[in-house]
Amino acid sequence: MVEAGPFVSWSTLARHAPDGLAVVDPDGLFLQLNDAAVVLCARPLDDLIGMPAPFELSRNPQVDPLALLDEGGTEQVCLWAPVAGVRREFAYRTRPLPDHSGLTVVTFRDVGEERHRQRRVTAIARASATLASEGSITATLDALAGEVLQADALAGVQILTLDRSGEALRIMGSAGFRRWPDFFERLVQCRERGAGLRMLDAFEQREPVVVADRWASIQEDPAWQPLHEYLGELDWNWFASVPLLVRGRSAGILNAFFAPGQVVGGRAVEFLEAMAEQAAVAVDYASLLQNERELARRGERQKLARDLHDSIVQQVFSIGMQAKSMAVLGGRGDTVSADSVRRIADEVGLLARTVLADLRAMVHELRPSAPPQPGLEEAVRALVESSTNRTGLRFSLRIQQGLARVPPEMAEDVYRILAEAVHNVVKHAKAGRVTIRMGVHDHTLTITVADDGRGLGAGRAGGDELGGDELGGGYGLTSMRERAERWGGTVCVRPRKAGGTAVSAVLPLTPSDEEGVPATPVDRGNEARP
Repeated sequence: MVEAGPFVSWSTLARHAPDGLAVVDPDGLFLQLNDAAVVLCARPLDDLIGMPAPFELSRNPQVDPLALLDEGGTEQVCLWAPVAGVRREFAYRTRPLPDHSGLTVVTFRDVGEERHRQRRVTAIARASATLASEGSITATLDALAGEVLQADALAGVQILTLDRSGEALRIMGSAGFRRWPDFFERLVQCRERGAGLRMLDAFEQREPVVVADRWASIQEDPAWQPLHEYLGELDWNWFASVPLLVRGRSAGILNAFFAPGQVVGGRAVEFLEAMAEQAAVAVDYASLLQNERELARRGERQKLARDLHDSIVQQVFSIGMQAKSMAVLGGRGDTVSADSVRRIADEVGLLARTVLADLRAMVHELRPSAPPQPGLEEAVRALVESSTNRTGLRFSLRIQQGLARVPPEMAEDVYRILAEAVHNVVKHAKAGRVTIRMGVHDHTLTITVADDGRGLGAGRAGGDELGGDELGGGYGLTSMRERAERWGGTVCVRPRKAGGTAVSAVLPLTPSDEEGVPATPVDRGNEARP
């Protein structure tokens, strides 16, 4: 060995090495430690000598090939908690000392912060995956609270959101705490007694709030007496509250209760803000989904009311008028001719059958009827058979090859488009025959529903410019267009030269659709609807 510069003894190098070095005897007790090891272990050297070391000693170390996520072939990790409030994670390697019976040299370092960051990143990733699940908002926020609790080894976590009135907070997710049905009643009592609710500061100011030694101050404050038992179930000290922000407004808060010895620094607050963002996304998504459902219900109610008014209400009114005519004839005291009675009875019977047919059609339309397996063709054939039996219309169904390549989600919308077109023929066209054509050609699905009915009417013969009573006052056409546009397709309604109306829908199929890969609806952004 060639050495340059002043000579430094190996004992000096070992003593001042940046990583911890220790010698452990056969019983696993510390014999020697360098300066870095003493600092890492957070105890005086005299206390450490003879103390059990946290390392697992291997007499026959084997170097395994590294796996994808391994950090080192022989590096292990252990926990070290020398005093209350101190918890460290050591990554270490061991090697037996030659010619020293049973002695082992250990080199180790503190990887607590590094592994802590890994746990936080993992928690955020798991939270993102939780948002993609089909669970309820309560289950989602419970899972998020659990991830925060586990990642930072906290004592407890609460996630509170605004109720539907937007005036009161409620617990929608928690970890560490037991469920107390009267928690908010007790919280209100504390506030009325003069307790300061720091979480409301975070909610109203839209900024994180951190309070040191919060449990100690709450224990000394009689205003908090109604919640002393609840908050005393956990062993905690510091407190932090972070707002859930949805498009700039507060939609809730995330409360974190830190275990004794844990100090809330900038990284901890940053992690809580990241998890609060995940929770805010979940709350916002649940709200948007609820609004979408309400709009759908409102649209269905409006359509139902319009259909009832356009057909059934008018027909029932006509039945009433015929019954009144019978009453007038009977009240004259004269003999009523059999022809008059038969004519009125025939008209009442016809109106009653029409009302019954319309009611059955509405029930059939409202009943959930997703295309049954195994495919779209079978669903369309069932629709045609049902419509024939119900209305007496004659159907001609011409299906070309290729429908089996239509993805299930697209098939649902295609079926709904076709069912809406058939319903409009039955209701408005006064047709005797309907022709349905379906097929795939050049990666394009084309559907046509043509009838021989009364047509679009005077002044509406151009393209798909519909309004008024046609296609349910525009609701049917809008619904069909939206379903087609979801997949980048179009719907066109036009008059036929031979009389009647033709409804055509064209939807592109991507190569992935035809290969069996799940299709994805087209994102139309904020594109205006017709």
